[in-house]
Amino acid sequence: MDVSRIRQDFPILSRPTQGHPLVYLDSAATSQKPRSVISAEQRYYEETNANVHRGVYALSVEATDAYEGARERVARFLHAPDPAGVVFVRGTTEAINLVATCLSHKLLSRGDLVVSTVMEHHSNIVPWHQLREYAGIELEFVGVDDGGRLRLEDLDRWLERKPKVVTLTHVSNVLGTVNPVREIADRAHAAGALVVLDAAQSAPHLPIDVGALGVDFLAFSGHKALGPMGIGVLWGRTDLLESLPPYMGGGEMIRDVHLDRVSYRETPTKFEAGTPNVGGAVALSAALDYLEKVGWEELHDHERRLQRKAVSLAAERFGDKMRIFGPKDPMDREAVISFSLQGAHPHDIASLLDTRGICVRAGHHCAQPLMERLGVSALTRASPYLYNTEDELVQMFDGLEAVSAVLLGSGRPAAGS
Repeated sequence: MDVSRIRQDFPILSRPTQGHPLVYLDSAATSQKPRSVISAEQRYYEETNANVHRGVYALSVEATDAYEGARERVARFLHAPDPAGVVFVRGTTEAINLVATCLSHKLLSRGDLVVSTVMEHHSNIVPWHQLREYAGIELEFVGVDDGGRLRLEDLDRWLERKPKVVTLTHVSNVLGTVNPVREIADRAHAAGALVVLDAAQSAPHLPIDVGALGVDFLAFSGHKALGPMGIGVLWGRTDLLESLPPYMGGGEMIRDVHLDRVSYRETPTKFEAGTPNVGGAVALSAALDYLEKVGWEELHDHERRLQRKAVSLAAERFGDKMRIFGPKDPMDREAVISFSLQGAHPHDIASLLDTRGICVRAGHHCAQPLMERLGVSALTRASPYLYNTEDELVQMFDGLEAVSAVLLGSGRPAAGS
Protein backbone atom coordinates (compact mmCIF):
# COMPACT_ATOMS: atom_id res chain seq x y z
CA MET A 1 0.00 0.00 0.00
CA ASP A 2 1.47 3.34 -1.07
CA VAL A 3 0.85 5.41 2.04
CA SER A 4 2.66 8.46 0.67
CA ARG A 5 0.29 8.54 -2.29
CA ILE A 6 -2.74 8.01 -0.05
CA ARG A 7 -1.67 10.89 2.18
CA GLN A 8 -1.81 13.22 -0.82
CA ASP A 9 -5.55 12.52 -1.05
CA PHE A 10 -6.17 14.01 2.41
CA PRO A 11 -5.79 17.78 2.31
CA ILE A 12 -5.86 18.30 6.08
CA LEU A 13 -2.67 16.27 6.51
CA SER A 14 -0.66 18.99 4.78
CA ARG A 15 -1.59 21.70 7.30
CA PRO A 16 0.64 22.48 10.27
CA THR A 17 -0.65 22.61 13.82
CA GLN A 18 1.10 24.18 16.81
CA GLY A 19 3.98 25.00 14.48
CA HIS A 20 4.58 21.34 13.58
CA PRO A 21 3.41 19.00 10.81
CA LEU A 22 0.11 17.43 11.76
CA VAL A 23 0.36 13.89 13.14
CA TYR A 24 -3.24 12.72 13.39
CA LEU A 25 -3.65 9.60 15.53
CA ASP A 26 -7.29 9.91 16.58
CA SER A 27 -9.13 8.11 13.79
CA ALA A 28 -11.15 5.99 16.23
CA ALA A 29 -12.88 9.24 17.19
CA THR A 30 -13.25 10.43 13.59
CA SER A 31 -11.31 9.78 10.42
CA GLN A 32 -9.98 12.41 8.07
CA LYS A 33 -11.61 12.79 4.66
CA PRO A 34 -10.11 12.31 1.20
CA ARG A 35 -10.72 14.84 -1.55
CA SER A 36 -13.06 12.47 -3.38
CA VAL A 37 -15.44 12.46 -0.39
CA ILE A 38 -15.24 16.21 0.13
CA SER A 39 -15.80 16.77 -3.58
CA ALA A 40 -18.75 14.37 -3.73
CA GLU A 41 -20.67 16.30 -1.08
CA GLN A 42 -19.70 19.66 -2.56
CA ARG A 43 -20.70 18.53 -6.05
CA TYR A 44 -24.07 17.33 -4.79
CA TYR A 45 -24.88 20.74 -3.34
CA GLU A 46 -23.50 22.61 -6.34
CA GLU A 47 -25.19 20.51 -9.03
CA THR A 48 -27.99 18.31 -7.67
CA ASN A 49 -29.45 19.74 -4.47
CA ALA A 50 -33.21 19.23 -4.19
CA ASN A 51 -35.51 17.48 -1.76
CA VAL A 52 -35.95 13.82 -2.53
CA HIS A 53 -38.87 11.50 -3.22
CA ARG A 54 -41.62 14.13 -3.39
CA GLY A 55 -40.65 16.21 -6.40
CA VAL A 56 -41.60 15.33 -9.96
CA TYR A 57 -39.21 17.82 -11.55
CA ALA A 58 -35.94 16.59 -13.02
CA LEU A 59 -33.62 17.93 -10.30
CA SER A 60 -35.59 16.23 -7.54
CA VAL A 61 -35.59 12.98 -9.48
CA GLU A 62 -31.83 13.29 -9.90
CA ALA A 63 -31.38 13.90 -6.16
CA THR A 64 -33.62 10.93 -5.35
CA ASP A 65 -31.60 8.71 -7.66
CA ALA A 66 -28.38 9.84 -5.96
CA TYR A 67 -29.82 9.16 -2.50
CA GLU A 68 -31.21 5.75 -3.36
CA GLY A 69 -28.00 4.95 -5.25
CA ALA A 70 -26.10 5.61 -2.03
CA ARG A 71 -28.43 3.20 -0.22
CA GLU A 72 -27.66 0.53 -2.79
CA ARG A 73 -23.93 1.24 -2.41
CA VAL A 74 -24.14 0.75 1.36
CA ALA A 75 -26.08 -2.49 0.86
CA ARG A 76 -23.26 -3.80 -1.36
CA PHE A 77 -20.70 -2.75 1.25
CA LEU A 78 -22.60 -4.74 3.89
CA HIS A 79 -23.30 -7.65 1.53
CA ALA A 80 -26.92 -7.09 2.47
CA PRO A 81 -29.50 -9.02 0.43
CA ASP A 82 -31.88 -6.05 0.05
CA PRO A 83 -31.24 -2.26 0.06
CA ALA A 84 -34.56 -1.91 1.89
CA GLY A 85 -32.72 -3.06 4.99
CA VAL A 86 -30.51 0.05 4.93
CA VAL A 87 -31.81 2.98 6.99
CA PHE A 88 -29.90 6.26 6.89
CA VAL A 89 -29.46 7.87 10.31
CA ARG A 90 -27.07 10.42 11.83
CA GLY A 91 -24.69 7.78 13.19
CA THR A 92 -24.31 4.71 15.34
CA THR A 93 -25.80 6.45 18.39
CA GLU A 94 -29.05 7.26 16.61
CA ALA A 95 -29.18 3.80 15.06
CA ILE A 96 -28.97 2.00 18.40
CA ASN A 97 -31.44 4.41 19.99
CA LEU A 98 -33.81 3.69 17.09
CA VAL A 99 -33.56 -0.06 17.59
CA ALA A 100 -33.91 0.13 21.38
CA THR A 101 -36.91 2.48 21.25
CA CYS A 102 -38.74 0.60 18.51
CA LEU A 103 -38.15 -2.76 20.17
CA SER A 104 -39.53 -1.34 23.42
CA HIS A 105 -42.77 -0.50 21.61
CA LYS A 106 -43.14 -3.88 19.94
CA LEU A 107 -41.08 -6.66 21.52
CA LEU A 108 -39.82 -5.74 24.97
CA SER A 109 -41.99 -5.78 28.07
CA ARG A 110 -41.38 -5.09 31.74
CA GLY A 111 -39.08 -7.73 33.17
CA ASP A 112 -37.60 -8.79 29.83
CA LEU A 113 -33.83 -9.19 29.78
CA VAL A 114 -31.36 -7.37 27.52
CA VAL A 115 -27.71 -8.49 27.63
CA SER A 116 -24.88 -6.11 26.75
CA THR A 117 -21.14 -6.20 27.56
CA VAL A 118 -18.78 -4.31 29.83
CA MET A 119 -16.65 -3.17 26.86
CA GLU A 120 -19.44 -1.22 25.13
CA HIS A 121 -19.31 2.42 24.09
CA HIS A 122 -21.88 4.43 26.02
CA SER A 123 -23.96 4.58 22.84
CA ASN A 124 -24.67 0.88 23.31
CA ILE A 125 -25.30 1.14 27.05
CA VAL A 126 -27.27 4.33 27.68
CA PRO A 127 -30.26 3.55 25.38
CA TRP A 128 -30.76 0.24 27.19
CA HIS A 129 -30.37 1.93 30.58
CA GLN A 130 -33.15 4.27 29.51
CA LEU A 131 -35.37 1.30 28.70
CA ARG A 132 -34.65 -0.06 32.15
CA GLU A 133 -35.70 3.28 33.65
CA TYR A 134 -38.94 3.88 31.74
CA ALA A 135 -39.94 0.47 30.36
CA GLY A 136 -38.85 -1.76 33.24
CA ILE A 137 -36.56 -4.12 31.33
CA GLU A 138 -33.70 -5.89 33.07
CA LEU A 139 -30.13 -5.28 31.91
CA GLU A 140 -27.12 -7.53 32.48
CA PHE A 141 -23.55 -7.44 31.17
CA VAL A 142 -20.99 -9.90 29.90
CA GLY A 143 -17.66 -9.30 31.63
CA VAL A 144 -14.17 -8.81 30.22
CA ASP A 145 -11.20 -10.97 31.21
CA ASP A 146 -7.70 -9.73 31.98
CA GLY A 147 -6.67 -10.26 28.36
CA GLY A 148 -9.35 -7.90 27.07
CA ARG A 149 -11.73 -10.55 25.74
CA LEU A 150 -15.37 -11.17 26.56
CA ARG A 151 -16.09 -13.78 29.20
CA LEU A 152 -18.36 -16.04 27.16
CA GLU A 153 -19.18 -18.07 30.26
CA ASP A 154 -21.02 -14.94 31.46
CA LEU A 155 -22.93 -14.89 28.19
CA ASP A 156 -23.97 -18.52 28.61
CA ARG A 157 -25.20 -17.78 32.12
CA TRP A 158 -27.37 -14.89 30.94
CA LEU A 159 -28.62 -16.88 27.94
CA GLU A 160 -30.11 -19.42 30.35
CA ARG A 161 -32.55 -16.66 31.32
CA LYS A 162 -33.78 -16.36 27.70
CA PRO A 163 -33.02 -12.69 26.98
CA LYS A 164 -34.90 -10.91 24.23
CA VAL A 165 -31.84 -8.98 22.98
CA VAL A 166 -28.07 -9.44 23.01
CA THR A 167 -26.21 -6.30 21.97
CA LEU A 168 -22.46 -5.94 21.58
CA THR A 169 -19.63 -4.17 19.81
CA HIS A 170 -17.78 -5.78 16.92
CA VAL A 171 -14.48 -4.05 17.84
CA SER A 172 -13.78 -2.33 21.16
CA ASN A 173 -12.98 1.36 20.80
CA VAL A 174 -10.61 1.05 23.80
CA LEU A 175 -9.05 -2.41 23.63
CA GLY A 176 -9.20 -3.03 19.89
CA THR A 177 -10.61 -6.49 20.67
CA VAL A 178 -12.34 -8.15 17.71
CA ASN A 179 -15.23 -10.08 19.21
CA PRO A 180 -16.37 -13.50 17.92
CA VAL A 181 -19.66 -12.11 16.65
CA ARG A 182 -20.88 -15.14 14.71
CA GLU A 183 -20.30 -17.47 17.65
CA ILE A 184 -22.13 -15.10 19.98
CA ALA A 185 -24.97 -14.56 17.49
CA ASP A 186 -25.49 -18.30 17.07
CA ARG A 187 -25.64 -18.82 20.83
CA ALA A 188 -28.01 -15.87 21.25
CA HIS A 189 -30.34 -17.03 18.49
CA ALA A 190 -30.44 -20.53 19.97
CA ALA A 191 -31.72 -18.90 23.16
CA GLY A 192 -34.34 -16.91 21.24
CA ALA A 193 -32.63 -13.49 21.36
CA LEU A 194 -32.18 -10.88 18.67
CA VAL A 195 -28.62 -9.62 18.11
CA VAL A 196 -27.72 -5.94 17.71
CA LEU A 197 -24.16 -5.16 16.57
CA ASP A 198 -22.27 -1.90 17.00
CA ALA A 199 -19.91 -1.86 13.99
CA ALA A 200 -18.69 1.73 14.44
CA GLN A 201 -15.09 0.57 14.97
CA SER A 202 -15.13 -2.36 12.54
CA ALA A 203 -16.71 -0.92 9.41
CA PRO A 204 -13.74 1.40 8.73
CA HIS A 205 -11.26 -1.49 8.98
CA LEU A 206 -12.89 -4.81 8.10
CA PRO A 207 -15.04 -6.11 5.25
CA ILE A 208 -18.57 -6.44 6.64
CA ASP A 209 -20.95 -9.24 5.66
CA VAL A 210 -24.19 -9.14 7.64
CA GLY A 211 -25.08 -12.64 6.54
CA ALA A 212 -21.76 -14.10 7.66
CA LEU A 213 -21.95 -12.23 10.97
CA GLY A 214 -25.42 -13.62 11.59
CA VAL A 215 -26.78 -10.51 13.31
CA ASP A 216 -30.26 -9.02 13.15
CA PHE A 217 -29.30 -5.33 13.31
CA LEU A 218 -25.99 -3.58 12.59
CA ALA A 219 -25.02 0.08 12.99
CA PHE A 220 -22.07 2.13 11.85
CA SER A 221 -21.07 5.78 11.46
CA GLY A 222 -19.88 7.31 8.23
CA HIS A 223 -17.46 9.76 9.82
CA LYS A 224 -15.21 7.00 11.17
CA ALA A 225 -14.98 5.40 7.71
CA LEU A 226 -13.72 8.43 5.72
CA GLY A 227 -17.25 9.79 5.29
CA PRO A 228 -18.74 13.05 6.59
CA MET A 229 -20.20 13.65 10.02
CA GLY A 230 -23.95 13.45 10.44
CA ILE A 231 -24.54 10.33 8.32
CA GLY A 232 -24.68 6.74 9.49
CA VAL A 233 -26.42 3.49 8.80
CA LEU A 234 -28.73 1.10 10.55
CA TRP A 235 -29.06 -2.19 8.75
CA GLY A 236 -31.78 -4.56 9.84
CA ARG A 237 -33.41 -7.71 8.57
CA THR A 238 -36.28 -6.42 6.45
CA ASP A 239 -38.83 -8.69 8.10
CA LEU A 240 -37.88 -7.26 11.48
CA LEU A 241 -37.90 -3.66 10.25
CA GLU A 242 -41.32 -4.16 8.71
CA SER A 243 -42.63 -5.48 12.02
CA LEU A 244 -41.42 -2.49 14.03
CA PRO A 245 -43.24 0.83 14.47
CA PRO A 246 -41.61 4.07 13.25
CA TYR A 247 -39.03 5.81 15.40
CA MET A 248 -40.14 9.40 14.65
CA GLY A 249 -43.22 10.85 13.04
CA GLY A 250 -43.51 13.54 10.41
CA GLY A 251 -42.93 14.11 6.74
CA GLU A 252 -41.48 11.52 4.39
CA MET A 253 -42.35 8.47 6.49
CA ILE A 254 -46.12 8.76 6.10
CA ARG A 255 -48.42 7.22 3.51
CA ASP A 256 -51.64 8.97 4.54
CA VAL A 257 -52.55 11.36 7.34
CA HIS A 258 -56.12 12.15 8.38
CA LEU A 259 -57.57 13.66 11.50
CA ASP A 260 -58.64 10.24 12.76
CA ARG A 261 -55.88 7.97 11.47
CA VAL A 262 -52.40 7.74 9.97
CA SER A 263 -50.62 5.11 7.91
CA TYR A 264 -46.93 4.70 7.23
CA ARG A 265 -44.74 3.88 4.27
CA GLU A 266 -42.76 0.68 3.97
CA THR A 267 -39.25 0.22 5.31
CA PRO A 268 -36.75 1.86 5.14
CA THR A 269 -38.68 5.08 4.45
CA LYS A 270 -40.87 4.77 7.55
CA PHE A 271 -37.72 5.20 9.67
CA GLU A 272 -36.45 8.28 7.81
CA ALA A 273 -38.79 11.04 8.97
CA GLY A 274 -38.04 14.52 7.67
CA THR A 275 -35.58 15.73 5.08
CA PRO A 276 -32.67 13.28 4.91
CA ASN A 277 -28.96 14.08 4.73
CA VAL A 278 -28.71 13.41 1.01
CA GLY A 279 -25.33 15.08 0.59
CA GLY A 280 -23.96 13.01 3.46
CA ALA A 281 -25.28 9.78 1.96
CA VAL A 282 -23.70 10.60 -1.40
CA ALA A 283 -20.37 11.38 0.30
CA LEU A 284 -20.56 8.16 2.35
CA SER A 285 -20.94 6.26 -0.90
CA ALA A 286 -17.76 7.93 -2.16
CA ALA A 287 -15.98 7.01 1.07
CA LEU A 288 -16.87 3.34 0.67
CA ASP A 289 -15.61 3.48 -2.91
CA TYR A 290 -12.31 4.87 -1.65
CA LEU A 291 -11.87 2.21 1.02
CA GLU A 292 -12.62 -0.64 -1.33
CA LYS A 293 -10.25 0.80 -3.92
CA VAL A 294 -7.48 0.75 -1.30
CA GLY A 295 -8.35 -2.88 -0.58
CA TRP A 296 -9.22 -4.57 2.70
CA GLU A 297 -6.23 -6.89 2.71
CA GLU A 298 -3.85 -4.01 2.03
CA LEU A 299 -5.44 -1.94 4.78
CA HIS A 300 -5.37 -4.89 7.17
CA ASP A 301 -1.66 -5.54 6.54
CA HIS A 302 -0.78 -1.85 6.91
CA GLU A 303 -2.61 -1.51 10.23
CA ARG A 304 -0.98 -4.70 11.54
CA ARG A 305 2.44 -3.21 10.75
CA LEU A 306 1.55 -0.02 12.59
CA GLN A 307 0.28 -1.97 15.57
CA ARG A 308 3.44 -4.09 15.77
CA LYS A 309 5.57 -0.96 15.45
CA ALA A 310 3.76 0.70 18.35
CA VAL A 311 4.12 -2.38 20.57
CA SER A 312 7.83 -2.64 19.69
CA LEU A 313 8.46 1.03 20.43
CA ALA A 314 6.62 0.79 23.73
CA ALA A 315 8.82 -2.10 24.84
CA GLU A 316 12.04 -0.44 23.62
CA ARG A 317 11.39 3.01 25.04
CA PHE A 318 9.48 2.30 28.26
CA GLY A 319 9.52 -1.40 29.14
CA ASP A 320 7.13 -2.14 31.97
CA LYS A 321 6.51 1.58 32.58
CA MET A 322 4.01 1.55 29.70
CA ARG A 323 1.03 -0.78 29.56
CA ILE A 324 -0.94 -1.30 26.36
CA PHE A 325 -4.42 -2.62 27.12
CA GLY A 326 -6.19 -5.33 25.17
CA PRO A 327 -5.26 -8.67 23.57
CA LYS A 328 -1.55 -9.32 23.14
CA ASP A 329 -1.91 -11.09 19.80
CA PRO A 330 -2.24 -8.49 17.00
CA MET A 331 -4.39 -10.95 15.06
CA ASP A 332 -7.06 -10.67 17.78
CA ARG A 333 -7.36 -6.90 17.67
CA GLU A 334 -7.50 -3.81 15.50
CA ALA A 335 -5.00 -0.94 15.69
CA VAL A 336 -6.53 0.86 18.66
CA ILE A 337 -3.68 1.46 21.08
CA SER A 338 -4.86 2.52 24.53
CA PHE A 339 -2.10 2.83 27.09
CA SER A 340 -1.01 4.09 30.48
CA LEU A 341 2.42 5.56 31.15
CA GLN A 342 3.86 5.45 34.64
CA GLY A 343 3.99 8.89 36.23
CA ALA A 344 1.87 10.60 33.56
CA HIS A 345 -1.82 11.39 33.50
CA PRO A 346 -3.48 10.77 30.10
CA HIS A 347 -4.76 14.33 29.81
CA ASP A 348 -1.27 15.70 30.46
CA ILE A 349 0.13 13.34 27.83
CA ALA A 350 -2.39 14.45 25.24
CA SER A 351 -1.91 18.14 25.99
CA LEU A 352 1.88 17.97 25.80
CA LEU A 353 1.85 15.86 22.64
CA ASP A 354 -0.42 18.46 21.10
CA THR A 355 2.36 21.05 21.46
CA ARG A 356 4.27 18.86 19.00
CA GLY A 357 1.35 18.64 16.56
CA ILE A 358 0.50 15.09 17.63
CA CYS A 359 -3.21 14.35 18.08
CA VAL A 360 -4.17 11.55 20.46
CA ARG A 361 -7.22 11.14 22.67
CA ALA A 362 -7.31 10.96 26.45
CA GLY A 363 -10.12 10.18 28.85
CA HIS A 364 -12.62 7.41 29.47
CA HIS A 365 -13.41 7.12 25.74
CA CYS A 366 -17.16 6.90 26.41
CA ALA A 367 -16.53 3.54 28.07
CA GLN A 368 -16.66 4.20 31.80
CA PRO A 369 -17.78 0.68 32.82
CA LEU A 370 -14.73 -0.69 31.00
CA MET A 371 -12.46 1.84 32.70
CA GLU A 372 -13.81 0.66 36.05
CA ARG A 373 -13.13 -2.95 35.06
CA LEU A 374 -9.55 -2.04 34.05
CA GLY A 375 -9.00 -0.14 37.29
CA VAL A 376 -8.15 3.19 35.66
CA SER A 377 -9.91 6.53 35.46
CA ALA A 378 -8.61 7.33 31.98
CA LEU A 379 -6.27 6.12 29.24
CA THR A 380 -4.39 7.69 26.36
CA ARG A 381 -5.41 6.30 22.97
CA ALA A 382 -3.61 6.42 19.63
CA SER A 383 -5.64 5.08 16.73
CA PRO A 384 -3.72 5.07 13.42
CA TYR A 385 -5.40 4.50 10.07
CA LEU A 386 -4.56 4.06 6.42
CA TYR A 387 -2.89 7.49 6.10
CA ASN A 388 -0.51 7.08 9.06
CA THR A 389 3.12 6.01 8.87
CA GLU A 390 5.58 4.21 11.10
CA ASP A 391 7.60 7.42 11.27
CA GLU A 392 4.60 9.18 12.82
CA LEU A 393 4.54 6.54 15.54
CA VAL A 394 8.23 7.18 16.14
CA GLN A 395 7.42 10.87 16.49
CA MET A 396 4.72 10.05 19.02
CA PHE A 397 7.11 7.95 21.11
CA ASP A 398 9.77 10.66 20.87
CA GLY A 399 7.14 12.99 22.28
CA LEU A 400 6.18 10.50 24.97
CA GLU A 401 9.78 10.32 26.14
CA ALA A 402 9.87 14.09 26.45
CA VAL A 403 6.48 14.09 28.19
CA SER A 404 7.65 11.45 30.64
CA ALA A 405 10.77 13.44 31.48
CA VAL A 406 8.68 16.54 32.19
CA LEU A 407 5.95 14.82 34.20
CA LEU A 408 8.22 12.53 36.20
CA GLY A 409 9.94 15.68 37.38
CA SER A 410 6.60 17.20 38.36
CA GLY A 411 5.60 14.35 40.63
CA ARG A 412 2.04 14.22 39.23
CA PRO A 413 0.22 10.90 39.75
CA ALA A 414 -0.43 8.40 37.00
CA ALA A 415 -3.99 7.61 35.88
CA GLY A 416 -5.81 5.23 38.18
CA SER A 417 -3.40 5.74 41.07
